[in-house]
Amino acid sequence: MEYLVWVLVALVAYGLMAPLTSVVTSDVPPAVALFLSTTVFLALTTVVLVVTDAGSLADVTTPSAGIVYIAGLFLSSGILAYYQALERGPVSVVVPIYGLFIVGSSIIGILFLGEELTATRGAGIVVAAIAIYLAAGGEQ
Repeated sequence: MEYLVWVLVALVAYGLMAPLTSVVTSDVPPAVALFLSTTVFLALTTVVLVVTDAGSLADVTTPSAGIVYIAGLFLSSGILAYYQALERGPVSVVVPIYGLFIVGSSIIGILFLGEELTATRGAGIVVAAIAIYLAAGGEQ
């Protein structure tokens, strides 16, 4: 249950990111905003790596690192597109639609990673998709 504190910190921090990005992209282009926020992210991550002594230079060349690089390409393109959407659309619609990645990731986990599909998990995925549809405006 130690993870609950971390997930709550992530929830609050990430929840504040979208409205702040939406406001700032009216004055700063999305790519610049992403560059600046990524710079802060990299600086903070560097501090964490140094302070915790986590990892080594050898980690960047392992076979698993290749998958991380590919994931980084997906993450970068997804977040850049997210920033573009936040510049152009209302947070109350963009964020729930973006939140469908939760449903998509769950389905990929079940189909390709061997995770179990239980009735409860399946119902949760369906309800999450419905909730996102309704939160993004439903029949608007």
